[in-house]
Amino acid sequence: MATTPKAVALKYDQDNDRVPTVIAKGKGLIAERIMQKAGDFGIPLFKNELLADSLLNVNIDEHIPPQLYKAVVEVFVWLSKNEQKLAQKN
Repeated sequence: MATTPKAVALKYDQDNDRVPTVIAKGKGLIAERIMQKAGDFGIPLFKNELLADSLLNVNIDEHIPPQLYKAVVEVFVWLSKNEQKLAQKN
């Protein structure tokens, strides 16, 4: 039995934002569309169901809560490393 897809998109501008903001979220078809858009723009997907479940409780355009800071920092570190690897290949 397949699980229902879940997705949350975050925005963070280190020059202007103190904390990442949820800009899109959803389950099922909405999650699939979020992941498709990320793919269209070459944004890698970080898969962590527990974190997604927690972030789904955050409203759109709301900053992530302090209890999720550490987990989200790990996502941004992972993303940064992926971007560095891609840059080295090109």
